[in-house]
Formats: sequence, C-alpha cells, structure tokens
Amino acid sequence: MIRRLLARLIPGRPARTPRVYPAALHPVRRDAIPRGARMVTEKLQEAGFKAFVVGGAVRDLLLGLTPKDFDIATDATPEQVKPLFRRAYIIGRRFRLVHVHIGAEVLEVSTFRAAQTGEDATDEHGRLLSDNVYGTQAEDAARRDFTINALYFDPASEEIWDYVGGVSDCRARRLKLIGPPTTRYREDPVRMLRAVRLAAKASLTIDPRTAAPIPKLASLMHNVPPARLFDEMQKLLLSGHATEALQGLRAHGLSRGLLPLLDVILEQPNGTRFVEVALAGTDARVRAGKPVSPAFLFATLLWREVVQQWDAAKARGERPIPALHAAMEQVLSAQAERISVPRRFEANIKEIWGLQPRFEQRAGARPQRLVEHERFRAAYDFLLLRATCGEVPEELATWWTRFQDAAPAEREAMLRPQEAPKTRRSRGRGRGRKAQEAAAIDPPDDAHPRDI
Repeated sequence: MIRRLLARLIPGRPARTPRVYPAALHPVRRDAIPRGARMVTEKLQEAGFKAFVVGGAVRDLLLGLTPKDFDIATDATPEQVKPLFRRAYIIGRRFRLVHVHIGAEVLEVSTFRAAQTGEDATDEHGRLLSDNVYGTQAEDAARRDFTINALYFDPASEEIWDYVGGVSDCRARRLKLIGPPTTRYREDPVRMLRAVRLAAKASLTIDPRTAAPIPKLASLMHNVPPARLFDEMQKLLLSGHATEALQGLRAHGLSRGLLPLLDVILEQPNGTRFVEVALAGTDARVRAGKPVSPAFLFATLLWREVVQQWDAAKARGERPIPALHAAMEQVLSAQAERISVPRRFEANIKEIWGLQPRFEQRAGARPQRLVEHERFRAAYDFLLLRATCGEVPEELATWWTRFQDAAPAEREAMLRPQEAPKTRRSRGRGRGRKAQEAAAIDPPDDAHPRDI
C-alpha cells in the first residue's frame, strides 16, 4: 500500500508490484486477441515464462478502439524465444526482439527491459543510444513512455497488470508520461510527436505536466534522424485524425520545421484551405478503411511552397515547365533536411505535381495519353483538390471527370479544336537539329506511337 502511494506521489517511481485487475473490473476479453497472439503467449507460458499482450493493443481495447498490432512482452530472452517456434527470427540491433510468424500473422515478441545506464547510454542532448538491457517486468513498465502504454494483459487469466496507473488514466482519458517529462523527452524527442498523435487519435487530454515542457524542448526534434521522423509523421498524418493532430502540433509548438514553412503555408488563406481539405479527405478514407497514399498526402502538404517558387520563377521570365521542375526539386531538397521522404514516394510526388499542367491541354491526342498514364488517378484527385480550393476552375475538373469515363465517340466530341501551328522559316532541306530534338521530346498530337 505504501509503495503504491509513493508511486503515485513521486514522479517516475512505479510500484514494484502491480495492481492486478481481474476480468470483472475491465472490459478486455481473450476473444478480442487474435489467435496468433494467444498461441504465442500460451506457448511461452507453457515453457515456464511470463507472457503478456502489451502496450497499444491493451490501451486501445480499454478505450474502445480497434488495435492494429498485438505485441507480446516476456521475461524470456530472444535466444530462449526463438527455439519455441518453427518460424521465428531475431531482429534489431538497438532493440533486439523476435518476429514470430503464425500463419499470416507476424507477432513481435520483446524481452522485459530495464532503463539504460552509464555514460555511453545517452548523447549530449540526453537521447538514448541503446536499449538492450534486460530487466524485470516492473522495470519494463517504468521505461515505457506513457502510463496507458504500460499495461499487460494475460489472455489466459484475462487479468490486466498495471504498475503505473495506466488503467485509471485510460478511464479518465488522460495521457501522462511515466517519469520526469523533461528527462523522458530528452531520451527520445519523438515522444512529443507521439503525445500529440495519441491525444488526437483517442480524444485524450494531455496531462498538464506532460504538455508543459513540449514548446521548450521542440528544438530537440532536430536531433531525430530524418528517416525516423518521416515514419512518425506518416503515422500521425495517416492516423485518421490528421486534422486534429495538425492542430495539436501547432498548439504545442511542434509544427515549425517538421515540414518546410508549414506555419507560413497555414497562415495563408489558400494554403490553409488546401491543407484542411486534403487532411479531411485523408481522414475520411482512413476511417472508412480505404487505402491512402503517403505520397499524395505529402504532395498536398508541400504544394503551396512549390506554387510560390513556381510563380516567382515565372515572374522572372522563366519558362513554365522548367520552372515547375526546378521548384519541385528545391522544395523536396529543403524537405529532405528534416524528413527523409523515401525515393519511391518522392518519385510519385514529382509525377503528381508534374502532371498538373497537362490537365490544361484538352486538344488532340494529349488528353487520351494523360488518361492512360499510370499516375493519372492520383494526379486527377489532386486536380479535384485544387478545384475545390479555387486554384483552378471547377469547369476544368468537371471536364476531366466526364472525359475519363466517356465513350470514344464522346471523348472525340469533347476535344477542343487544335490551335493553328506556328509557322517556321525553312532552313534549307528539313529542319534544324534543335527543332528535331524538340519534336522528339514533345511529339505532334497526330504522331503514331511507332514514330515517337
């Protein structure tokens, strides 16, 4: 009793013994746990080890949400876990764990860990560099980030083990860090992003002590590797609650620097509308269980910056298409300094942007070629977004909506008359080399595919 009281009164000091909630005191049942996760916990327990479903899955089930992943925590080491399963693989360096394959399921099994100590445990900013010290279940609970993520569910007994008050915080829909907030954020600055994402996803209130240091420590985000920051931003923006999450980022001083000039974009009337419509559409698709494209979402978030640089280049007299491609490269290069967008996404983003001027071409064979482009659908959806925000005429979007679904005869009737070709002075026999090269890059509309 005294230890539990001290754990509640002294930040960062969890109880050494858990409060165990029997099935009668909570709504989580073993039937909510997938077959594969139940099999893994059962086999570990049969071998004499502790084994629990842990973390986000328990949290979501308590909050009435549908979990995406069911992770397992155990006192068995990776070398002890692996021989128990036919298809099990030890992975990781900074954090060694086991992936167990049960049918189509892949279960992540981690060993209880203690806090890393020693001079080489953190860098000069306090960020953890290693996390492979095994410990007790109580130590494992203490090193987790939020109280609601440090809950352990035993499918066999249907008990929840709680060392840090996570059950009561779930009931209060309160998000609270375990331990001193400043220290925990310095250990891993990404926890600030997670706080905002979880609060938006589950309609939680961030505890005042947990929220207070975030604006002061926001600069620590610059110490996070760009690739990891992209992963976290992707989770946040594709959570189904991106609109609320973005508001949370701004409210806690985390938006500046994560995406180039995001604050500036959102302060512009057109930029705000564009981002809000894009995020609302993404949220609706995620909640409806429809697929979403990270490339499309990042294309929308960065588009206003591309347009600004594109317009500035055209005002200087640069040709529109080369100016657009130059603006694209500049924006993505600036982006890479903060969030490392994978190349497969970067290529798709460029295609979505690069196809936008082609929607203005509604004569000859070009509309048909555009409809057949593999990235047409994403570029068309982007056009609809631009039309909704008043960036292009609604009539243009309506025309393309009709054209893509029209029969061949109707498509032919919809095409606009060809513009009269510009006359060129003859330079002897045939055309000059530069004219021939230009024709190869942008062939005439009546050219046969074999001639291109």
